[in-house]
Amino acid sequence: MAVSLDITVQRLSKRVTYVSAPSSVVMERQPQPSGERKPLTLLLPWLGSRPQAVEKYCDIYLRADCDVLVVESDVRHFLWPRSGVDEGLRLLELLQSDRFVSRPLLVHAFSIGGFTYTQLLLQMSQDQQKYQALTQRIKGQIYDSLVIGSVELMATGLGKSVYPGWEKLIKNAALTYFSVFRRHTTDYFDVCIDAFRNSPVRAPALFFYCENDVISDYLAVEEMMAHLRTRGIEVTGKKWEDSTHAGHLKRHQQEYLTSVNAFLQSLRLVPLKARM
Repeated sequence: MAVSLDITVQRLSKRVTYVSAPSSVVMERQPQPSGERKPLTLLLPWLGSRPQAVEKYCDIYLRADCDVLVVESDVRHFLWPRSGVDEGLRLLELLQSDRFVSRPLLVHAFSIGGFTYTQLLLQMSQDQQKYQALTQRIKGQIYDSLVIGSVELMATGLGKSVYPGWEKLIKNAALTYFSVFRRHTTDYFDVCIDAFRNSPVRAPALFFYCENDVISDYLAVEEMMAHLRTRGIEVTGKKWEDSTHAGHLKRHQQEYLTSVNAFLQSLRLVPLKARM
């Protein structure tokens, strides 16, 4: 984590970490309306992400005077999606606990981290009354390099994310696995994609993607963006012809930060003096 910030890091569970910093350390905070609480960013990294890489994104939000809840994805939940249902429910309970229940929420999901988020959306869709308040607390959504498209793309992503040195072998094995267990894998993925397309969350969304991403089909991303717009959701996209899957910040740092900053300012959740 950036050494210039007096941060606090608390491991809440095996895959959930809470990162916070005092407002006075990050910046001179502007006066806020009475009762307004500090925003919380739900950060869902890509599979195989390194702590140093995740820290760079945490730093963005700490400097924007937001705390961060980092939720790591588990490859087991991707290979057998229903195994992640209980963990998703526990995360929903955490977000509604006394510690976080009054906090406005931002979502920033990368790659397969977007699938982890759809597990939450699926539960929220199935019991909208129970999760109505939580749904309304989500003020903005950022999606970076969503794994969306064909089953072959998902298999390719699995190999690149988890076993980089064995990509072709893992891809072929994953395709066979998805075929054999279609009812428990790809059919369930279709259910999750439908939950994403018809999400009860109607907060503005920002998509980062590129045309040369072999794991994320940019045309499928654009189709999803267009669909969300038909539902009245405010959608912004930032596309590059040449970039790196879940590596846009590294390849195009200034453009990435400018886009995030403009998006956060449009939500009116962060102080205007926030330094990105």
